[in-house]
Amino acid sequence: MDRGPTDSGDPTGSADRTDGTGGTGRTGRTGRTGIGGAAGPAGPPDPAGAADVADLAELDGRIAGCRACPRLVEWREEVARTRRAAFADQTYWGRPVPGFGPADASLLIVGLAPAAHGANRTGRMFTGDRSGDVLYAALHEVGLASRGTAVSADDGLTLRGVRITSPVRCAPPANKPTPEERDTCRPWLVRELELLRPSLRAVVVLGAFGWQAALPAFARAGWEVPRPRPAFAHGARVTLTSPTPLDVFGCFHVSQRNTFTGRLTPAMLREVLRTAASAAGLTTRPQGG
Repeated sequence: MDRGPTDSGDPTGSADRTDGTGGTGRTGRTGRTGIGGAAGPAGPPDPAGAADVADLAELDGRIAGCRACPRLVEWREEVARTRRAAFADQTYWGRPVPGFGPADASLLIVGLAPAAHGANRTGRMFTGDRSGDVLYAALHEVGLASRGTAVSADDGLTLRGVRITSPVRCAPPANKPTPEERDTCRPWLVRELELLRPSLRAVVVLGAFGWQAALPAFARAGWEVPRPRPAFAHGARVTLTSPTPLDVFGCFHVSQRNTFTGRLTPAMLREVLRTAASAAGLTTRPQGG
C-alpha cells in the first residue's frame, strides 16, 4: 500500500499521504478499543442516517461505527490485524476516522482518506504518518496548532479555529477509494459541513481527489457551486455563496511524493494556510515569529 496509483492533481504515492484529522480533543469517540486488541437534496444513499445527526460529537461517534463499504471494512480491519512490523506492539484503531478539531472551527482542511498505518492506526486524522508531519508542522508554524508533531490521539495536540476532515473515512486499498465508496461516504461530509456552517468561513482542500469530492458536498450542504465546476489547482481560490460566503482554496496534497520532490514545499503550504486563515478571520503567527 506504500505506492498507490495517483492522479495529476493528487500525486500521493504512499500510504502516508492520506488524511490526517480536531482541535480540542477526541470529541464524540465511543472508546479507544481498536482492531487487533481487546437526507437533503438527491444524492448518494445515507445508510447510517447522517442527515439526522444533531451535533458533531454525535456525528463523530456515528462515523466511527460505519460499516457501509464492505471492501473498505475488510481492508482496514485486515491492516489492523496484521500491522506493520514497526507497530506490531500497538493496537490499531481499524475503524472509520472522524474529523478532528473544534465544533466552532472557521477553517476546514479536507484531505483524502486515512492512511493505513497512520490514522487507521491512531484513530486521528493525519496522525502517525509523514504527511501529517508536514501538515501539523505547517499549522504549528503559522500558529494554528499547539504543537508541530502528531503521534497519537492522546498526545495533547489541539487546533485553534481549524478542523481537519476527509471525504472518505476508511483507509482504502492502494490509497484508491472507488467512486462508489466516495459517494457512499459523502453524507458524513455533507452533515459535517452543515453542522459547521454557522462558523465556517474558509476551506483548504488538499489534492484533486479531495477537490472533486468536496465540491458536490458543498452543493448538497447548501452552498452555490459555480457551473462548470472550478478545476483544481494549487493556489486556486473560489468563493461559494449562499447561505453564507465560503472561500475554498486548493493546495497540493501533503503526500511524500509531493513533498519529497519539491512539488509542495513547506513555504507553499504555509502560504495557503495563512491566506485561508485570514479569509476565515483567524490570526496567524508572523513569518519568522
